[in-house]
Amino acid sequence: MKAVQFTEYGAPEVLQVREVPDPTPRPSDVLIQVKATTVNRLDLFQRNGSRPVDKLPFTPGLEAAGVVVSDTQGFRAGERVMTTHAVNAVGGGGYASMIAAPAADLVRIPEGVSFEMAAAAGLTSSTAWGSLFDLGHLKAGERVLIWAGSSGVGTLAIQLAKQADCWVVTTTSSNAKASELRRLGADMVINQREENVGQVIQNNHGVNLVIELVSTTLQASIESCVQDGRIVLVGNLGGQQA
Repeated sequence: MKAVQFTEYGAPEVLQVREVPDPTPRPSDVLIQVKATTVNRLDLFQRNGSRPVDKLPFTPGLEAAGVVVSDTQGFRAGERVMTTHAVNAVGGGGYASMIAAPAADLVRIPEGVSFEMAAAAGLTSSTAWGSLFDLGHLKAGERVLIWAGSSGVGTLAIQLAKQADCWVVTTTSSNAKASELRRLGADMVINQREENVGQVIQNNHGVNLVIELVSTTLQASIESCVQDGRIVLVGNLGGQQA
């Protein structure tokens, strides 16, 4: 089969289409013909060497959506599925004609949802859900700060938190994005370049939970919390120094 790989670290030009062996599914895996994948931030870090991989050549691609090749593990040939976790344990593999993914990490794609939309939603939605509820223990009626509201995880976290009947404040670095964030459900939007986020939130009674996606903003996250508040560290959009 064909796969997009890199044999050295560097700019996008190091990516090349190569012939590689078909994947060999484990008993718990499902073989999938890939129809769409994504460019995740970790894919970029792995390719440029800031997050080195264990072995080269390497096939990037954390996320994928496609069609089941044959009946197995409760899935039928031809069903449309998407991954909800990294395609494999080393965080890659989606940039290929086929993947073998654990059945437990797959969900069927609803009617009306494209392969492209499904691939982009899988890992971000499971990250948002896990951060809010599995790690953050968010409960109805609580108040939550979601940094970087216009990021992939941020947009989904806002909607999930509102569905859980919570008050949501989020941040942006662009006033142009504020109206869309409110449309998604944010009760308050703060431009982090123009305002002191921690102070503004404390003046509005603080939050019970912070979803920290930037990391360079950790001090403001601490300042935003009420007593016994929780902070879930999810990402470092602030860069490698974060």
